[in-house]
Amino acid sequence: MWETIWGFLTAVPLWELVLILFSKIIEVTISTMRIILISKGYRKPGTILSFFEIILWVFIASRVIMGIAEYPMKGIVYSVGFAVGVYIGSLLESRVAVGKILIHVISDDDVAKKIMKVLRDKGHGVTSVDAHGKDSDRTVLMVFANRKNKQTIIDLIEATSTKALIVANEVSILQGGYVSPWRRIAK
Repeated sequence: MWETIWGFLTAVPLWELVLILFSKIIEVTISTMRIILISKGYRKPGTILSFFEIILWVFIASRVIMGIAEYPMKGIVYSVGFAVGVYIGSLLESRVAVGKILIHVISDDDVAKKIMKVLRDKGHGVTSVDAHGKDSDRTVLMVFANRKNKQTIIDLIEATSTKALIVANEVSILQGGYVSPWRRIAK
C-alpha cells in the first residue's frame, strides 16, 4: 500500500509540480487583479493583465491536461495553485485598494467643524451639508477619496471624535466636480 502511495506522489518530477503550482498561483493572482481592475473601470491595465494571464493559462493547462490520466497529482497541484492564487489575489487587491470611496460623517455641528478642519489640514476635500436629526441639528460631511486612503481618513475622524457616525461607500460613477490633476492622471 505504501508503495502505491509513494508511486502516486513521486510519479511526476518535483520540479514539474513546483512549476505547475507557482505558475498557476501567478496566473490566478493576475486573473483576480484583472477582474477587479476591469470592474473598477481600469480597462487598459486589465486588458494588459489578460494577455499575460492567458499566456500562462495556455501553457499550464496544456502541461496538466497532457498527463492528467497517468499523473493525477498534476491535477491536484493545479487545483491547489488555483486556490492559493485566488487568496493571494484578494490580499494583493486589498493592499493596492483600487477605486474611489465616498465617506459620510454625521455629527453635531461643533464636532463636524473640528473634523472638517483636521481633514482639510491633511489635504482632503470636505463638503458639508446642514441636516436635521431626530433630536438636534447635525452636519453631514462628505469626503471623496482614493480607497487606499480610507483607513487614514477614518483614523483622523475617530481621533477627533469617537461619537461621529462614519459611513464609507465605494463610488462607481464619477463625473464633474473638482478632482485634482494628480488624481485624474492616476486612472
